[in-house]
Amino acid sequence: MSAFTRLSQSAFAGPLLAVLAFAIFSAHDVIVKTLGGTYSPVQIVFFSVLLGLPLATMMLMRDPTDGNLLPRRPGWTALRTLSAAIAGVSIFYAFSVLPLAQTYAILFATPLLITILSVPVLGERVGIRRGAAVLVGLLGVLIVLRPGQGDGLSLGHLAALLGACASSSASIIVRKIGAEERNVVLLLYPMMANLVLMGLALPFVYQPMPLADFGAVGLMAALALVASLCVIAAYKRAPAFQIAPMQYSQIIWAVIFGALFFGEMVDLYTIAGAAVIIASGIYIVMREDKANVSENRPVLATRTRDTGTYPRAGQLGRLDDGQEDEKR
Repeated sequence: MSAFTRLSQSAFAGPLLAVLAFAIFSAHDVIVKTLGGTYSPVQIVFFSVLLGLPLATMMLMRDPTDGNLLPRRPGWTALRTLSAAIAGVSIFYAFSVLPLAQTYAILFATPLLITILSVPVLGERVGIRRGAAVLVGLLGVLIVLRPGQGDGLSLGHLAALLGACASSSASIIVRKIGAEERNVVLLLYPMMANLVLMGLALPFVYQPMPLADFGAVGLMAALALVASLCVIAAYKRAPAFQIAPMQYSQIIWAVIFGALFFGEMVDLYTIAGAAVIIASGIYIVMREDKANVSENRPVLATRTRDTGTYPRAGQLGRLDDGQEDEKR
Protein backbone atom coordinates (compact mmCIF):
# COMPACT_ATOMS: atom_id res chain seq x y z
CA MET A 1 0.00 0.00 0.00
CA SER A 2 1.45 3.36 -1.04
CA ALA A 3 1.99 6.22 1.37
CA PHE A 4 -0.69 8.26 -0.44
CA THR A 5 -3.22 5.43 -0.08
CA ARG A 6 -2.44 5.04 3.62
CA LEU A 7 -2.82 8.78 4.13
CA SER A 8 -6.15 8.93 2.27
CA GLN A 9 -7.50 6.17 4.52
CA SER A 10 -6.11 7.54 7.78
CA ALA A 11 -8.07 9.33 10.48
CA PHE A 12 -6.30 12.56 9.53
CA ALA A 13 -7.30 12.46 5.86
CA GLY A 14 -10.44 14.57 6.28
CA PRO A 15 -8.89 17.41 8.31
CA LEU A 16 -5.78 17.46 6.09
CA LEU A 17 -7.92 17.71 2.96
CA ALA A 18 -9.86 20.54 4.59
CA VAL A 19 -6.65 22.40 5.44
CA LEU A 20 -5.53 21.94 1.82
CA ALA A 21 -8.90 23.19 0.56
CA PHE A 22 -8.80 26.37 2.61
CA ALA A 23 -5.16 26.97 1.64
CA ILE A 24 -6.31 26.85 -2.00
CA PHE A 25 -9.21 29.20 -1.20
CA SER A 26 -6.66 31.56 0.36
CA ALA A 27 -4.56 31.45 -2.82
CA HIS A 28 -7.76 32.31 -4.71
CA ASP A 29 -8.21 35.34 -2.43
CA VAL A 30 -4.63 36.45 -3.01
CA ILE A 31 -5.43 36.69 -6.73
CA VAL A 32 -8.60 38.64 -5.90
CA LYS A 33 -6.55 41.12 -3.87
CA THR A 34 -3.86 41.39 -6.53
CA LEU A 35 -6.35 42.10 -9.30
CA GLY A 36 -8.33 44.38 -7.00
CA GLY A 37 -5.50 46.90 -7.09
CA THR A 38 -6.29 47.53 -10.77
CA TYR A 39 -9.83 46.40 -11.50
CA SER A 40 -13.25 46.99 -9.98
CA PRO A 41 -14.71 44.07 -8.00
CA VAL A 42 -17.59 44.18 -10.49
CA GLN A 43 -15.20 43.29 -13.31
CA ILE A 44 -13.41 40.60 -11.29
CA VAL A 45 -16.69 38.96 -10.25
CA PHE A 46 -18.05 39.07 -13.81
CA PHE A 47 -15.06 37.38 -15.42
CA SER A 48 -14.54 34.88 -12.60
CA VAL A 49 -18.14 33.70 -13.01
CA LEU A 50 -17.87 33.77 -16.82
CA LEU A 51 -14.79 31.54 -16.76
CA GLY A 52 -16.05 29.36 -13.92
CA LEU A 53 -19.46 28.71 -15.46
CA PRO A 54 -18.28 26.03 -17.94
CA LEU A 55 -16.63 24.12 -15.08
CA ALA A 56 -19.78 24.42 -12.99
CA THR A 57 -21.96 23.35 -15.92
CA MET A 58 -19.97 20.14 -16.32
CA MET A 59 -20.63 19.39 -12.66
CA LEU A 60 -24.32 20.24 -13.03
CA MET A 61 -24.68 17.80 -15.93
CA ARG A 62 -24.21 15.06 -13.34
CA ASP A 63 -27.40 16.02 -11.50
CA PRO A 64 -29.52 12.83 -11.56
CA THR A 65 -32.77 14.40 -10.34
CA ASP A 66 -35.72 14.96 -12.66
CA GLY A 67 -37.29 18.37 -13.15
CA ASN A 68 -36.82 21.76 -14.77
CA LEU A 69 -34.96 24.93 -13.81
CA LEU A 70 -37.97 26.66 -12.27
CA PRO A 71 -37.54 27.12 -8.51
CA ARG A 72 -40.11 25.51 -6.24
CA ARG A 73 -39.63 28.25 -3.65
CA PRO A 74 -39.21 31.31 -5.90
CA GLY A 75 -39.31 33.90 -3.12
CA TRP A 76 -36.60 32.26 -1.04
CA THR A 77 -34.59 31.44 -4.16
CA ALA A 78 -34.70 35.09 -5.28
CA LEU A 79 -33.63 36.29 -1.82
CA ARG A 80 -30.82 33.76 -1.68
CA THR A 81 -29.68 34.71 -5.20
CA LEU A 82 -29.61 38.42 -4.33
CA SER A 83 -27.75 37.71 -1.08
CA ALA A 84 -25.10 35.66 -2.88
CA ALA A 85 -24.61 38.38 -5.50
CA ILE A 86 -24.20 41.06 -2.81
CA ALA A 87 -21.78 38.81 -0.90
CA GLY A 88 -19.61 38.23 -3.97
CA VAL A 89 -18.97 41.86 -4.88
CA SER A 90 -18.72 42.97 -1.20
CA ILE A 91 -16.18 40.31 -0.25
CA PHE A 92 -14.10 40.85 -3.38
CA TYR A 93 -14.02 44.59 -2.65
CA ALA A 94 -13.02 43.98 0.98
CA PHE A 95 -10.13 41.76 -0.09
CA SER A 96 -9.03 44.47 -2.52
CA VAL A 97 -8.72 47.24 0.06
CA LEU A 98 -8.17 45.59 3.46
CA PRO A 99 -5.30 43.47 4.77
CA LEU A 100 -5.99 39.76 4.23
CA ALA A 101 -5.93 38.88 7.94
CA GLN A 102 -8.37 41.67 8.81
CA THR A 103 -10.76 40.64 6.05
CA TYR A 104 -10.73 37.00 7.17
CA ALA A 105 -11.24 37.98 10.79
CA ILE A 106 -14.44 39.85 9.87
CA LEU A 107 -15.65 37.08 7.53
CA PHE A 108 -15.12 34.56 10.34
CA ALA A 109 -18.20 36.15 11.92
CA THR A 110 -20.33 34.33 9.32
CA PRO A 111 -21.01 31.27 11.56
CA LEU A 112 -22.13 33.63 14.33
CA LEU A 113 -24.55 35.36 11.96
CA ILE A 114 -25.80 31.99 10.68
CA THR A 115 -26.56 31.00 14.27
CA ILE A 116 -28.53 34.23 14.77
CA LEU A 117 -30.45 33.85 11.48
CA SER A 118 -31.27 30.22 12.21
CA VAL A 119 -33.74 31.37 14.87
CA PRO A 120 -36.21 33.25 12.61
CA VAL A 121 -35.51 31.32 9.39
CA LEU A 122 -35.21 27.73 10.63
CA GLY A 123 -37.01 27.97 13.95
CA GLU A 124 -33.79 26.94 15.68
CA ARG A 125 -33.64 27.23 19.46
CA VAL A 126 -30.37 28.80 20.55
CA GLY A 127 -29.64 28.13 24.20
CA ILE A 128 -27.77 30.32 26.60
CA ARG A 129 -24.40 28.73 25.81
CA ARG A 130 -24.54 29.20 22.06
CA GLY A 131 -26.11 32.62 22.59
CA ALA A 132 -23.24 33.64 24.85
CA ALA A 133 -20.74 32.33 22.29
CA VAL A 134 -22.37 34.51 19.62
CA LEU A 135 -22.14 37.60 21.85
CA VAL A 136 -18.49 36.88 22.61
CA GLY A 137 -17.76 36.40 18.91
CA LEU A 138 -19.44 39.69 18.03
CA LEU A 139 -17.29 41.34 20.68
CA GLY A 140 -14.32 39.91 18.81
CA VAL A 141 -15.56 41.61 15.64
CA LEU A 142 -15.66 44.92 17.52
CA ILE A 143 -12.08 44.33 18.66
CA VAL A 144 -11.00 43.90 15.03
CA LEU A 145 -12.96 46.96 13.88
CA ARG A 146 -12.10 49.03 17.03
CA PRO A 147 -14.66 51.74 16.24
CA GLY A 148 -13.69 55.19 17.49
CA GLN A 149 -9.97 54.40 17.33
CA GLY A 150 -7.43 54.91 14.58
CA ASP A 151 -8.93 55.89 11.23
CA GLY A 152 -12.32 54.43 12.13
CA LEU A 153 -14.48 52.25 9.94
CA SER A 154 -13.64 52.34 6.25
CA LEU A 155 -15.74 51.34 3.27
CA GLY A 156 -13.69 48.14 3.16
CA HIS A 157 -14.70 47.22 6.71
CA LEU A 158 -18.34 47.88 5.92
CA ALA A 159 -18.04 45.78 2.74
CA ALA A 160 -16.58 42.87 4.71
CA LEU A 161 -19.41 43.11 7.26
CA LEU A 162 -21.99 43.29 4.47
CA GLY A 163 -20.35 40.32 2.77
CA ALA A 164 -20.49 38.26 5.97
CA CYS A 165 -24.16 39.17 6.51
CA ALA A 166 -25.11 38.43 2.89
CA SER A 167 -23.16 35.17 2.78
CA SER A 168 -24.74 33.95 6.02
CA SER A 169 -28.19 34.86 4.66
CA ALA A 170 -27.57 32.92 1.46
CA SER A 171 -26.28 29.92 3.41
CA ILE A 172 -29.17 29.78 5.88
CA ILE A 173 -31.70 30.00 3.03
CA VAL A 174 -30.02 27.01 1.37
CA ARG A 175 -30.44 25.17 4.65
CA LYS A 176 -34.15 26.06 4.64
CA ILE A 177 -35.05 25.17 1.03
CA GLY A 178 -32.23 22.79 0.08
CA ALA A 179 -34.33 19.66 0.59
CA GLU A 180 -37.00 20.96 -1.83
CA GLU A 181 -34.97 22.66 -4.55
CA ARG A 182 -32.91 20.89 -7.18
CA ASN A 183 -29.17 21.30 -6.76
CA VAL A 184 -28.92 22.73 -10.26
CA VAL A 185 -31.29 25.57 -9.27
CA LEU A 186 -29.37 26.32 -6.07
CA LEU A 187 -26.08 26.41 -7.96
CA LEU A 188 -27.00 28.04 -11.24
CA TYR A 189 -29.25 30.94 -10.21
CA PRO A 190 -26.66 32.86 -8.11
CA MET A 191 -23.98 32.41 -10.76
CA MET A 192 -26.28 33.63 -13.53
CA ALA A 193 -27.44 36.54 -11.37
CA ASN A 194 -23.83 37.59 -10.83
CA LEU A 195 -23.17 37.29 -14.54
CA VAL A 196 -26.19 39.44 -15.47
CA LEU A 197 -25.93 42.07 -12.71
CA MET A 198 -22.17 42.51 -12.99
CA GLY A 199 -22.48 42.49 -16.78
CA LEU A 200 -24.93 45.41 -16.64
CA ALA A 201 -22.54 47.38 -14.41
CA LEU A 202 -19.39 46.38 -16.31
CA PRO A 203 -19.46 49.11 -19.00
CA PHE A 204 -19.19 51.77 -16.26
CA VAL A 205 -16.06 50.31 -14.62
CA TYR A 206 -14.37 48.22 -17.32
CA GLN A 207 -10.59 48.37 -17.65
CA PRO A 208 -8.83 46.51 -20.51
CA MET A 209 -7.35 43.24 -19.24
CA PRO A 210 -4.00 41.97 -20.49
CA LEU A 211 -3.84 38.26 -21.23
CA ALA A 212 -1.89 37.57 -18.01
CA ASP A 213 -4.61 39.14 -15.85
CA PHE A 214 -7.32 37.32 -17.77
CA GLY A 215 -5.42 34.10 -17.14
CA ALA A 216 -5.26 34.97 -13.43
CA VAL A 217 -9.05 35.18 -13.36
CA GLY A 218 -9.23 31.77 -15.03
CA LEU A 219 -6.84 30.42 -12.40
CA MET A 220 -9.16 31.84 -9.72
CA ALA A 221 -12.08 29.89 -11.16
CA ALA A 222 -10.04 26.68 -11.30
CA LEU A 223 -8.74 27.12 -7.73
CA ALA A 224 -12.26 27.67 -6.41
CA LEU A 225 -13.51 24.48 -8.06
CA VAL A 226 -10.54 22.40 -6.88
CA ALA A 227 -10.92 23.74 -3.34
CA SER A 228 -14.65 22.94 -3.33
CA LEU A 229 -13.93 19.38 -4.46
CA CYS A 230 -11.34 19.04 -1.67
CA VAL A 231 -13.94 20.20 0.86
CA ILE A 232 -16.36 17.55 -0.44
CA ALA A 233 -13.68 14.87 -0.13
CA ALA A 234 -12.88 16.05 3.40
CA TYR A 235 -16.51 15.81 4.55
CA LYS A 236 -16.73 12.29 3.13
CA ARG A 237 -13.75 11.17 5.20
CA ALA A 238 -14.46 12.80 8.56
CA PRO A 239 -17.41 14.12 10.58
CA ALA A 240 -18.44 17.72 10.08
CA PHE A 241 -17.31 18.87 13.53
CA GLN A 242 -13.73 17.94 12.59
CA ILE A 243 -13.84 19.67 9.21
CA ALA A 244 -15.73 22.90 9.92
CA PRO A 245 -13.09 24.45 12.22
CA MET A 246 -10.41 23.96 9.54
CA GLN A 247 -11.69 27.10 7.78
CA TYR A 248 -9.99 29.10 10.49
CA SER A 249 -6.62 27.91 9.20
CA GLN A 250 -7.06 30.65 6.59
CA ILE A 251 -5.89 33.20 9.16
CA ILE A 252 -2.47 31.51 9.06
CA TRP A 253 -2.34 31.74 5.28
CA ALA A 254 -3.53 35.34 5.50
CA VAL A 255 -0.57 36.24 7.71
CA ILE A 256 1.90 34.38 5.48
CA PHE A 257 0.51 35.53 2.12
CA GLY A 258 -0.13 39.05 3.38
CA ALA A 259 3.48 39.47 4.47
CA LEU A 260 4.93 37.66 1.46
CA PHE A 261 2.97 39.30 -1.37
CA PHE A 262 1.68 42.58 0.04
CA GLY A 263 4.04 43.52 2.88
CA GLU A 264 1.18 43.47 5.39
CA MET A 265 1.79 43.41 9.12
CA VAL A 266 -0.87 42.04 11.47
CA ASP A 267 -1.69 44.35 14.38
CA LEU A 268 -2.52 43.23 17.91
CA TYR A 269 -6.19 44.16 17.63
CA THR A 270 -6.66 41.91 14.60
CA ILE A 271 -4.88 39.00 16.31
CA ALA A 272 -6.88 39.38 19.52
CA GLY A 273 -10.21 39.86 17.75
CA ALA A 274 -9.61 36.94 15.40
CA ALA A 275 -8.74 34.70 18.36
CA VAL A 276 -12.01 35.60 20.10
CA ILE A 277 -14.07 35.07 16.91
CA ILE A 278 -12.39 31.74 16.15
CA ALA A 279 -12.83 30.47 19.71
CA SER A 280 -16.53 31.32 19.71
CA GLY A 281 -17.01 29.80 16.25
CA ILE A 282 -15.35 26.54 17.26
CA TYR A 283 -17.45 26.41 20.42
CA ILE A 284 -20.64 26.81 18.37
CA VAL A 285 -19.52 24.00 16.04
CA MET A 286 -18.84 21.71 18.97
CA ARG A 287 -22.19 22.54 20.58
CA GLU A 288 -24.07 21.84 17.34
CA ASP A 289 -22.46 18.42 17.15
CA LYS A 290 -23.88 17.39 20.51
CA ALA A 291 -27.14 15.49 20.67
CA ASN A 292 -30.32 17.37 21.66
CA VAL A 293 -28.72 20.78 21.07
CA SER A 294 -29.54 21.55 17.44
CA GLU A 295 -32.02 19.95 15.05
CA ASN A 296 -30.80 21.91 12.02
CA ARG A 297 -27.03 22.19 12.65
CA PRO A 298 -26.88 25.32 10.47
CA VAL A 299 -23.19 26.09 11.00
CA LEU A 300 -22.03 22.51 10.53
CA ALA A 301 -24.08 22.32 7.33
CA THR A 302 -22.29 25.37 5.84
CA ARG A 303 -19.18 24.23 4.01
CA THR A 304 -17.93 27.36 2.23
CA ARG A 305 -18.85 31.01 2.05
CA ASP A 306 -21.73 31.59 -0.35
CA THR A 307 -20.87 34.27 -2.93
CA GLY A 308 -22.45 32.96 -6.13
CA THR A 309 -19.09 33.17 -7.92
CA TYR A 310 -18.30 29.46 -7.83
CA PRO A 311 -20.22 26.25 -7.01
CA ARG A 312 -20.79 25.73 -3.30
CA ALA A 313 -19.18 22.59 -1.91
CA GLY A 314 -22.41 21.62 -0.19
CA GLN A 315 -24.41 21.39 -3.39
CA LEU A 316 -21.59 19.74 -5.34
CA GLY A 317 -21.36 17.18 -2.56
CA ARG A 318 -25.07 16.48 -2.87
CA LEU A 319 -24.63 15.97 -6.60
CA ASP A 320 -22.02 13.32 -5.85
CA ASP A 321 -24.25 11.74 -3.21
CA GLY A 322 -27.13 11.65 -5.66
CA GLN A 323 -24.97 10.00 -8.26
CA GLU A 324 -23.93 7.33 -5.76
CA ASP A 325 -27.59 6.75 -4.92
CA GLU A 326 -28.33 6.24 -8.63
CA LYS A 327 -25.56 3.64 -8.83
CA ARG A 328 -26.99 1.76 -5.86
